[in-house]
Amino acid sequence: MKAFGLLAASMIMLTACSTATTPAAPAEPVAENQVTVADRMYSPKSLTISVGDTVTWVFADRGMAHNVVADDNSFRSALMETGQFTHTFDTAGTFTYHCTPHPDMTATIVVEP
Repeated sequence: MKAFGLLAASMIMLTACSTATTPAAPAEPVAENQVTVADRMYSPKSLTISVGDTVTWVFADRGMAHNVVADDNSFRSALMETGQFTHTFDTAGTFTYHCTPHPDMTATIVVEP
């Protein structure tokens, strides 16, 4: 009986150790080619994609509206606190963009052939 107790205690310790080192699953999966708009910033600030790829901006800044406006006017989202905006890039180049109400919010999409 003593051996069984020792074995059970060892199994509990091993289980506790293995779960402690297992990384937690992310709260929400991050999509490929996704930019998060929150805390008065775009994240990532620069994203490199291929021609034909679609970028999704996810707005998650409750209480503060933002938008996505290309400096060359090739794309523009509505002002929003939450929600999503997508744009497909059909030509190669570097596309800088900003937030109209917060001009210090800037970022870049690099589209490679």
